[in-house]
Amino acid sequence: MPTCRRKRVVLTEPSDALLQAAHSDPNKHVFYLVQTGEIFDTYEAYSARMSFYRLKQFQCEVTGKSGLDYFQAVDSERQEARTLHTRFSEPLKPAVLKAVQWQVMGRLDHLVEAVYERFKDRYFIGERVLVDLSGVKYYARVEKVYPPKYNADANARDAHKDASSSSTLDDDPPHVIGGDLKVPAKDALANDNPTLYYYWVHLTELERDKSHEKGKSSTKITEADKRLVGSLIEVQCGMMSRDRLSFSKSILRRFIRDCVDREAAVASPWTVKANIAKRYGVDSVMPEETRQGVEIIKKGEIDKRKKAWEDKEGPPNKKQKKMTAAQEDRGEAVYAHMLTTKHLTVHAAEKREREARDKAEKQRLAKEEAERIAAEKKKKKPVRYPTEDLDVRIADKDKKAGMRLTRPLANRACLPFNDSTGSFEAFLMAWNFLVVYGQPLHLSVFSLDEFENALRHSVVDPPCPLLAEIHSTLIYNLRTVSFVRHSALLSLLKRKEDIENNGDTEESVLGVTADQLVAAMADVGNNWERVPLRFAEGREGWEDALVGCLKDHANLTNFPRLQEILTKLLFSPADSTSESKLPLSEGTETVLAEIAYPNERYYSLPAEDRIVILSFMCNLAISSNAIHAHMESCEEQLTALRKEKIEVNRLKKQHQEEMGVLVGESKEDSSGSNGNGEDAIMLDSSELSDVSEGGSESTSAAGGKKSSRQKDLRIKAHTIAHSKEREAARAKQASQKQAMAEHRRLDEEVNKLERWLESIEREFRKLLGAVRVKPLGRDRFYNRIWWFDGMGSASLVGSGGIALYGTGRLFIQGPSEFDLQQLEKKALEDAEDITARRKEEEGEEGMLGPQDWAVYTELEELDAFVSWLNSKGHRELALKSALTKWWVHITAGMRKRVADLNSNAKLPDARRSARKTAHGYDLSRDPYMLWTNRRAINSS
Repeated sequence: MPTCRRKRVVLTEPSDALLQAAHSDPNKHVFYLVQTGEIFDTYEAYSARMSFYRLKQFQCEVTGKSGLDYFQAVDSERQEARTLHTRFSEPLKPAVLKAVQWQVMGRLDHLVEAVYERFKDRYFIGERVLVDLSGVKYYARVEKVYPPKYNADANARDAHKDASSSSTLDDDPPHVIGGDLKVPAKDALANDNPTLYYYWVHLTELERDKSHEKGKSSTKITEADKRLVGSLIEVQCGMMSRDRLSFSKSILRRFIRDCVDREAAVASPWTVKANIAKRYGVDSVMPEETRQGVEIIKKGEIDKRKKAWEDKEGPPNKKQKKMTAAQEDRGEAVYAHMLTTKHLTVHAAEKREREARDKAEKQRLAKEEAERIAAEKKKKKPVRYPTEDLDVRIADKDKKAGMRLTRPLANRACLPFNDSTGSFEAFLMAWNFLVVYGQPLHLSVFSLDEFENALRHSVVDPPCPLLAEIHSTLIYNLRTVSFVRHSALLSLLKRKEDIENNGDTEESVLGVTADQLVAAMADVGNNWERVPLRFAEGREGWEDALVGCLKDHANLTNFPRLQEILTKLLFSPADSTSESKLPLSEGTETVLAEIAYPNERYYSLPAEDRIVILSFMCNLAISSNAIHAHMESCEEQLTALRKEKIEVNRLKKQHQEEMGVLVGESKEDSSGSNGNGEDAIMLDSSELSDVSEGGSESTSAAGGKKSSRQKDLRIKAHTIAHSKEREAARAKQASQKQAMAEHRRLDEEVNKLERWLESIEREFRKLLGAVRVKPLGRDRFYNRIWWFDGMGSASLVGSGGIALYGTGRLFIQGPSEFDLQQLEKKALEDAEDITARRKEEEGEEGMLGPQDWAVYTELEELDAFVSWLNSKGHRELALKSALTKWWVHITAGMRKRVADLNSNAKLPDARRSARKTAHGYDLSRDPYMLWTNRRAINSS
């Protein structure tokens, strides 16, 4: 149990209100903490408890690790317990647990010491032990145990040597008396002496040599010692020992502490946990005599503590002042009152202990009932999405809404070189390496289709420029990688020597022996690290340089097919006029007899062999200085892009806030326009009334000019009012026009920033692809979804906004071995058949293994796949978000690839046939033959 501030964490018991509701209101909604099984009636209590568990203040009780949260501490304890129970001797567990059951010892260390002393020289059937025979140690397994009564009767022991039963001669188990801790050590030694036991042990193997360890001296092992392995011998405990990793005081202490428990009351016995006792056959019901003995010990311990507490008030100190008579009387009264209070306190403590035990028992029963109710309600508990993908089930309303039930079948047949295991994956890896690191390799971008067609190119004339550039740039790069001169030659000769030393006959590869191959290799590609492979000359001589590179970099350890491939490159069939120009199929029976040149024989290699060569060269090139420097440069640029993205987002947010302020002001102006007009009219009316009053006074004085004067003033007042209204309207219109212009400007700025962010994302993908290649995501069954376009030196958008692609497809890779273990673990937890569910939701043909790949090449397939994804799961929500983010570029690349394939469509097998080339078909017009390396460096 994890500890917090050196105290064990006690789980929260359900409140009384919840216990009553379990009977009165079974449908009451509660908050259930799955990891601990605790139940809360309010969310505040639940969240407070969860916040407490998430604090980094817990400690693993087994390892002592601190600074963990509660769940990490629990996982650490479980892991350590798993390791402990694996190491601890299985036959020894029942005996140790029976020995510690109902033992009353204050400290665990004392209990461990007693158990260790009793069992260090006692062994049980089936135990794995070490046996020392004249200084030579063997691992052995105990087959039979003979008790002390057979100590002097060797014939009786030998009579049972070949008995089929793996037990003692008696029905009783061994070491019954010696393993009982209730029997004193002296009596146990007298009645059940471990030195008088005999054991028949089966020697399984020699102990490994530990002479390399400090202070260890090596023991000379003879052939006679080795011959003893597998024999059955008779030994005693003095010749036997256990491995310290399986039996020591520290291991024993951890095992006992993990398996036993004890109440907090005084003199409580150590008890084996119920589930462990049931598993190992330990009696979990305390015998009556044991219970009485425990009660006597407990009562004696309580009386001892009571007496020690009462004796604290001893006679007065000599240095203490002499009290007066009144003080003595008062002190005696106080002392008597204290004694009475102490007795009452002891009785009250005993009463509280009984009440605590009763309460604990009631709480245990209530907890079991609550757990049962919680288990029944668990299925009805509402799920908060997104959640674990395998917990998501398609509801009826989703089916009615048209959600796809089965994943669309991905195509495996159209994957190139997918007939042999691992070939497509190596092919894809080589293409990705060459495209991603095109800048340091000085290699222009080419598509996966062009790479496939180049690897299938089997015609010497015209030569394939793509093959020449790929191999030449890798050869230039591998010149900077350290190598061992003639490593292939040394490896072949060493294997031949090993075969001869074993007395076997050397087998030829394709009719060529190792000596013939070594002789043919001698004069090919010796100065490959200095030969100029010029771009202007079509990289002439790259085939010989390739053989030289393999001679110095490859051996049979890092390149197992070295001898076979070199044989195919340096030898041709006897009938060189016909068969040498045809590609050798995988597993061919053709016998090669004549020495040939690599520039002729390379085009006869099967595509699978070419992939193996390129894969080997790419794995070596990754360690070159040029690639490392490029990766470091990409890391620096990624850091700068992250900062730039933060700044652009900040500026975009600022512009959007300004646009919001402008929109709000325009709304206020439009809503307040009527009020402003009324104010202007009222102001004009007030001026008119003032003027009218003044005019009225003058007209009364003037007499007959009253009516004409009023009419002139009224017309003038209306004219002034209308001119003010027009002026205000013009000012308002100018202000709104200016605000709209500012809004348009800000909107354009935001659009520019969004395009800038999009270009940053594309550049970020390119740079990140040069550092690490990650899948877009995983689906519910841990299938990985890959999209390789736009990484490294490749781009997603060309000049003029045209779409570019590298693969133009979406690949699916099956789950890894670890992912399959996660699926099995989830199936065991939920008691669900994952295989049946995969067949239902993926289709039997659509289920992929760890090494399987499939592909979506059509937009309709991709749309169906996205509609199959369920965003209620964590993994598929992240995958769907990634697909949405890059959807425009993914679909544009797929359309562009389909259009290119349709425009370059030809008759089947036409582009590979030399016969059709002779009849007029121009192979050089194929797209892969028109590729040019624009990044090539002309100088050698």
